[in-house]
Amino acid sequence: MWHRPPDLSRLGLLRMGVPHLKKTSPTPTEATSSERPRRPSSPNRQEAEAAVRTLLAWAGDDPERPGLANTPKRVAAAFEERFSGYFSDPAAELARTFEDVSGYSDMILLRDVRLESHCEHHIAPFVGVAHVAYVPDRRVVGLSKLARVVDIFARRLQVQESLTAQIATTIQEVLAPKGVAVMIRATHQCMTLRDVNQPAATMVTTHFTGLFETDQDWRDRFLQAVQNPLGDRYA
Repeated sequence: MWHRPPDLSRLGLLRMGVPHLKKTSPTPTEATSSERPRRPSSPNRQEAEAAVRTLLAWAGDDPERPGLANTPKRVAAAFEERFSGYFSDPAAELARTFEDVSGYSDMILLRDVRLESHCEHHIAPFVGVAHVAYVPDRRVVGLSKLARVVDIFARRLQVQESLTAQIATTIQEVLAPKGVAVMIRATHQCMTLRDVNQPAATMVTTHFTGLFETDQDWRDRFLQAVQNPLGDRYA
């Protein structure tokens, strides 16, 4: 038997400081292939491509030369894909839950969820894995939905600390489990491409709620489970 909680379609965007996005009709000048929700003040596709041309010229190149003629279009399309998380609601992914789990009440852990995000300071990529666990209180959610929550938040400009907290907080607020634990391990290109030049450095962040925050035994169980080398390329 599945259970659908009250409408939470705005929760993910509002709680994270992102205004709820309204759908607007594309203008005749927009070079878009499909309608997307956007803020009323957002630039259209044509303006975004013009901004890329400006940056190319500022960098010292000629945006009109043949090799760069289609670059603005490609960059705008890449931004749509990489930052599509602004147009999805992570809370809505957790709306459908299940209660018929034969009394299961132990930790549920989804390991090694690959993520690719971009640092909000330099728009440089950071890549790694997320480990997500929760202890259910009657209700559980499909595993793919946990991965979707990770992916939606990752497809926004981020810092890893905020990304970790957003994933855990959303699961806690929507599912209301007994506790949530999230760990992210990632390598950051801003540590490679700039003067610091530390390509082997890995950043580890954690966020705990409920039992995982208050009970050391539960926290240790989670940490031991994610340290197991099974499939963990970022250990």
